[in-house]
Amino acid sequence: MKKLLTSTVVCFLMAGIFSSCGNNSESKNETSDSASTTNNTDTTDMNKPGIHQTDWGESDDKKVHLFTLVNNNGVQVKITNYGGTITSWVAPDSKGNKSSIVLGFNELAGYLAKPSPPYFGATIGRYGNRIADAKFTLDGNTYTLAANNGKNHLHGGEKGFDKVVWEASPLNAGTPSLTLNYTSIDGEEGYPGNLKVSVKFTLSDDNELTIEYNAETDKATPVNLTNHSYFNLTGDITNPIVDHSLMIDADRYTPVDTTLIPTGELAPVKGTPFDFTKPHKIGERIDKVPGASPGGYDHNWVLNKKGADLAMVATLTEPTTGRKLEVYTTEPGLQFYSGNFLDGTIKTSDGKPINKHTAMCLETQHFPDSPNKPAFPNTILKPGEKYHTTTKYKLVVNK
Repeated sequence: MKKLLTSTVVCFLMAGIFSSCGNNSESKNETSDSASTTNNTDTTDMNKPGIHQTDWGESDDKKVHLFTLVNNNGVQVKITNYGGTITSWVAPDSKGNKSSIVLGFNELAGYLAKPSPPYFGATIGRYGNRIADAKFTLDGNTYTLAANNGKNHLHGGEKGFDKVVWEASPLNAGTPSLTLNYTSIDGEEGYPGNLKVSVKFTLSDDNELTIEYNAETDKATPVNLTNHSYFNLTGDITNPIVDHSLMIDADRYTPVDTTLIPTGELAPVKGTPFDFTKPHKIGERIDKVPGASPGGYDHNWVLNKKGADLAMVATLTEPTTGRKLEVYTTEPGLQFYSGNFLDGTIKTSDGKPINKHTAMCLETQHFPDSPNKPAFPNTILKPGEKYHTTTKYKLVVNK
């Protein structure tokens, strides 16, 4: 889900074609077991199973690092403590050819550029998705947020969690993982309360990337954390995602107005372009999706799963590479965004434009504008409560 990119040309080095994310201190270098981290660049074999750390520059006078998680299959996921951002996920296809299935830059400068790139791989908060009219009322008080998406608030504001340096703690206790911590202070981007946030990334030998989100607050506040990775399972940005097949286990979705704010209705998907209860090619009905230009999918699906247990809610399949992505979550909603606002402005290192519908997002979440929609699942975290959600992306290769 994105703001429209301006026509100003932004040309940054991307990793290969895809690549083969408050008041915090600098990233820690604490490790456990055989975590390969040092105060400077890690000179060990980056293909060795475990976790490796390299210096990646500075932002807001804080050190930024790039962490490479490698499992015993040779699959690599790179994450930076700038924005809690997944910069690449390199894995083989059915023929053994390796490429990254997510969009990302190979230098920090790509993420620091102005205008900002559209949340490639970032951790999103304090509230993922949109809040209508950039305000909400809680406990009798009205809070005004940054209107950074027209008149609405998007993805935590002008400087959300995607644009801050997190405190990092890498761990390699048999399975490589990275924990990122950030404290969002009271009043930051207009939100009430000091919110302590922890996000843990773990890469298993089953090629599962698990993301665990935890948070606590000292004042009631909305919280809706997610990851904004853009997927293209071909690993080649010149290939559109319209031939990917998508299944979403949801009988309902939340229709939106012209500014992509939910109307409040939970509408049935049956008989509409939003019905992915059985696999459909993304491009099969994309032109029939109602809404303003540039069209395409940018909607929240009401998942069929019940309760807060981890369950598979979606699959994404690409036939030419044999790759399939399975999505598991404890969340009640899933935002499918089909890269509608990618307009070719941003280019790869070899000059290839990232065009419309060449990457897509599957963002697990609570519903957009929930602070203003009492009938939607609750997103208010209160003092003494613990916010905890889990999302898992599992990559399967059918040979």
